[in-house]
Amino acid sequence: MRRVLAIILLIVGIAAVVAGVLYLTQPAHSLPTFFPGYAAHVVSKHTKRGYAGIALAPCSSSFAFVWWR
Repeated sequence: MRRVLAIILLIVGIAAVVAGVLYLTQPAHSLPTFFPGYAAHVVSKHTKRGYAGIALAPCSSSFAFVWWR
């Protein structure tokens, strides 16, 4: 059970990095439509969401490391 939870947390961490990079590099109209913050006519980027996604990744990875051991 612990190993399954650790793997899930690692996947969440990787997904958070990917989402954070997308938020930082793509304008709001180029984001996938299922992402929060998608807007069809907005050309600005969501930097706060990008930083939050990247900051979440080490947190979930460290929890995964603790559960793995």
